[in-house]
Amino acid sequence: MRKKNLAAAVIVLLAALFGGCGNKGDVQELADGIYTADFTTDSSMFRVNEACEGKGTLTVENGKMTIHISLGSKKIINLYPGLAEDAEKEGATLLMPTEDTVTYSDGITEEVYGFDVPVPYIGKDFDLALIGTKGKWYDHKVSVSNPVLSEEDAQTGSSDTKGTTALEDGTYSIEITFEGGSGKAKILSPVEMTVADGRATATLKWSSPNYDYMIVDGEKYLPVNTEGDSTFEVPVLMFDEPVAVIGDTVAMSKPHEVEYTLTFHSDTAEKR
Repeated sequence: MRKKNLAAAVIVLLAALFGGCGNKGDVQELADGIYTADFTTDSSMFRVNEACEGKGTLTVENGKMTIHISLGSKKIINLYPGLAEDAEKEGATLLMPTEDTVTYSDGITEEVYGFDVPVPYIGKDFDLALIGTKGKWYDHKVSVSNPVLSEEDAQTGSSDTKGTTALEDGTYSIEITFEGGSGKAKILSPVEMTVADGRATATLKWSSPNYDYMIVDGEKYLPVNTEGDSTFEVPVLMFDEPVAVIGDTVAMSKPHEVEYTLTFHSDTAEKR
């Protein structure tokens, strides 16, 4: 059974420090939001400040990714997203430093340089050249991996932030797209959705009385009714993207789990 991304969406942002350590953005696509992520390099001389535990703050906006990293000192004065030979060419756009304040485990603070680095992909090496106080450019390979949605975004989110919604608390009608199975039974659309504390729960009514449980995000849910067509209350894991669920039907000679996908269309949500 596949575990979904909801668990990742509610992990607390632990590593980023306000004023430093990234404060001021297999290949993976991310929803818009603020994440912490690992920033690794091919050199022990070029790395994230130790106070940041190897992490930076990754911002994703309209599909564009940028990671802010705080370095160990002010000895690296520029970065360039590409090769050193291109950084030296006339007209090359260099990444300029910011002044970040980092706090070490003993409480001592220090001002260091930080940079906003464009990220072309997650989990794959890319070129990032640097120049230090000695005036020479060096090539390096870096990568960004293990993005974790920030606690604030996980709680307040937007319509495409997994597991959360920006809708105000209340009861809504929302259209869904249902796919899978033989087509003999389906979940009726629109469905009723309740939002409480930024979390959405949908009431799913089947066109059949023969479903005795559903599995969503690895959790089993039993019907909330004893008569009529099978009805379930399940969490809405995300909007505008298909979510895999399982429905167990007893309409055959023996119970049978069937995989389906549901897509909750956020632009159709109407408050009742």
